[in-house]
Formats: sequence, C-alpha cells, structure tokens
Amino acid sequence: MGISIDNVAPRPRIALAMGDPAGASPELTAKLLADCEVIAAGQILVIGDRRVLDEGARVARVTVDIDRVTTADAVPAIHDRPVLLDLGHLDPKEIRMGEISKAGGSFALENFKTSLSLALAKKVDVVTFTPFNKAAMRLAHTSYEDEIVFISEMLKFDGIASEFNILPDLWNARVTSHVPLSGVAVLITEENILRNLRLTDDAMRDAGFSTPRIAVAALNPHAGDGGKFGREEVNVIEPAVRRAKAAGIVCDGPIPADTVFVRARKGEFDAVLTMYHDQGQIAMKLVGFDLAVTLLGGFPVPFLTPAHGSAYDIAGKGIANPGASRAALLLAAKMGARRIATRSAA
Repeated sequence: MGISIDNVAPRPRIALAMGDPAGASPELTAKLLADCEVIAAGQILVIGDRRVLDEGARVARVTVDIDRVTTADAVPAIHDRPVLLDLGHLDPKEIRMGEISKAGGSFALENFKTSLSLALAKKVDVVTFTPFNKAAMRLAHTSYEDEIVFISEMLKFDGIASEFNILPDLWNARVTSHVPLSGVAVLITEENILRNLRLTDDAMRDAGFSTPRIAVAALNPHAGDGGKFGREEVNVIEPAVRRAKAAGIVCDGPIPADTVFVRARKGEFDAVLTMYHDQGQIAMKLVGFDLAVTLLGGFPVPFLTPAHGSAYDIAGKGIANPGASRAALLLAAKMGARRIATRSAA
C-alpha cells in the first residue's frame, strides 16, 4: 500500500507540448517554467512557439529562462536548463483569446505530433501537455476523436490504453469513457472490467504503488439491490472481481457508486474503477478540481495533462491556477524516473 519513493532518481526527459493558444495553456506553460521545483524535477523540453510562450509569460507576469532550438536534432541529449523546440508556427496576434479556431487547433496538434515523434524515437521518457480544445483540434484535423485514439494512430499502437484521473491520494479509472450513457450497459462485460483492473494495477505500480487497492463501483442504484434494479452486478461485475482477485489484484466490489468515493477518501482504497465517465469525473473534480491530473496509461510512454479544460473563460487574465499542471509535471517526472531506474536495473 502507498507509494515507495526512490532515494536517488535520475532526471527524466519530459516533453511539454503547449496546448490551445486561445486558452490558459500559454500562461500555464510559462508558470510551470518559472517554478523551481518543476524545473528541478526533469529535463524539460517545451514544444511550441517562442512568441506564444512569451505572450503567456507576459500574461502570467513571470520571467521564463529557457534555451531555444529550432529542430529536434538540435535538442541536447542532456540539459540542465529547460529547452524550447521552437516550431515557429504561430504568431499569437492571429489568435483571439477565448475563441475556437483552426489556427489554434493546428498549433496544438503540431506540438502534440512533435512530442509523439520524439517519444517514438525514444528521445523523451514521458510526454505532458497543457490543455487542448478538442473542437479546435477537429477544425485542424477533422477525424480527430480524442487523445487516446490519436496517440494510438501515431505510435501504431494496437494494445489497450485508458484514461485515469488522479488526485494526490486517489486514482479514478473507468471501464467506458467517451460513449453515450445510453450505450454504457452493453459495454459492461467481464472482460472489459478485468482488462481495466489489470491496466489500473499496472499503471499504479508504474507510478510507484507497491500494492494498489482498487474499489470497483457498481453500475446500478444500490449496486442493483440483489438484482432488483439490474443484473449487471450479479452477472458481470462480481465474476470479474473474483477473477481479478484470483490473478493477484487487490480489489473489492461491486460497491454502490454513491458511497464508494466516501470509503476511498477515508483511506480504504487507492483507486476507484467506475463504470462510466461521469460516475467518476464528478466526484474527482468536486474533490480536487485544481489538482486533478489525467494520465493516458497503457502506452509505451506515459502521457499526462491537467484534468481541466482549456479555460477559455479566463484566458489572458493571468489568473489560471497552475496546480493541476504542476501536479501533472511532477507525477510525470516521478514516473519517468522510475522507468529509467527500472531500465538501469535490468
């Protein structure tokens, strides 16, 4: 139980792709680069445009001390100071703050693609990004669905990946994600639950948990009340939990969704596996909106970002809270360092 901390951890190579330029992403990126603890945590490679970063620093009222290169080949193999890979692809004067645009989507998409190329070439250990705006991304790339699908396509990855939401003392995983509520029940199968329990256990161990304790939420009210309000708990979730326990995963459920997070917050569990998107998102964002991190796990490289969106409503005002972005970078550094240590031990 809990997280083990290495006494000495190597400094991982962290890609930081700048997100939507019309939102809080430029400001958040600048604030991260002015944070001494973040800078010390890893070798940070920012991917974006110097002009957009400078505008973010102006809004944030911080000074950014960063080296600049214009090609991936020019990035130093080892660097103590943050480095900006300046793609020179957006003049911030072309963007209206708080408005969705193809130009903004293209900027974020090119930064993201570059970070994926670096990950594919094994030039970074972990990838982070400040918030994207999916509507803007789709203006630039009409088939863009979400980050998991895009990463899978770019990396030619055919394995299982999933999204996790993380607070300092609690993780949330889910069996289904970006699907209509009307389509959830048919996707609640033994195999899907077991697959996500395995993925959650693996991801949490990768983040430093020695023995993750996972609660499995019910689908129906009162966990189905013995089958009165639905049979998924009896026919699907309970058998999946039994199989996971037999495989060595520490888990319990199904637990009624209206109390499972109460029990987890009291320390009984390290994570909750929910059956659908908002079953977990509402609880996590209510408890810790300004600290919540999203991890895209299951890929050869971890991908982390703040769990909140692009914050168009406060864009350009200098009041964006960097807490979640900071937590994402620090968790990325921890995960990257553990991976380096594992490789070195092997």
